[in-house]
Amino acid sequence: MRDAAGREMPGWRWLPLRVDWQDRDRHRWAGPLAAAGLVAGAVLAIFGLPPVDLHSPLHYAGVMAPTCGATRGVHAAMLGHFDEAWRYNPFSLVLVVAALVAVFREVAGRLRGRWLNLRVIHRRAAVVTGVCLLLALEANQQAHADLLRTGPPGAAPSAWLLLPVTLVSAGVVLVLTLVLGRRSGRT
Repeated sequence: MRDAAGREMPGWRWLPLRVDWQDRDRHRWAGPLAAAGLVAGAVLAIFGLPPVDLHSPLHYAGVMAPTCGATRGVHAAMLGHFDEAWRYNPFSLVLVVAALVAVFREVAGRLRGRWLNLRVIHRRAAVVTGVCLLLALEANQQAHADLLRTGPPGAAPSAWLLLPVTLVSAGVVLVLTLVLGRRSGRT
């Protein structure tokens, strides 16, 4: 982490990320995306959960994805029910707080002309940390499978309709990852 003068702050060298103020916004997409997410969360808070059950077929077999309960968690967080949001999906609180921070960053950057940028400096440590957090989230979601298998009243399961789209999207992501990884020499 760096101070306002750009000097490395002691004691922060172990972090896999570097945060510093710069004259250029390196994350132009973050503010608008966060604002859109907060608007969607506000719509959820005002109108309630959608009457559609958007789960993968594995969900009905009792296998919870890390994102299971995120919609209900964001809905609860936007209503101020943070304990309920944590129960549905701890990541939902992270999403709401990160969106608020990104919008604040956007406003502060536009007002000051300097942007708070985040950069990964130790990629391997960041990936290992991310995988460990994802595994912990998955274990948490599996531990709460009974809660997560209950859907909104009157919701119709539509996962089978989304399965082809999901499989095609996963295939595209896999192919792009392999192609771009080979071009950059990382695989």
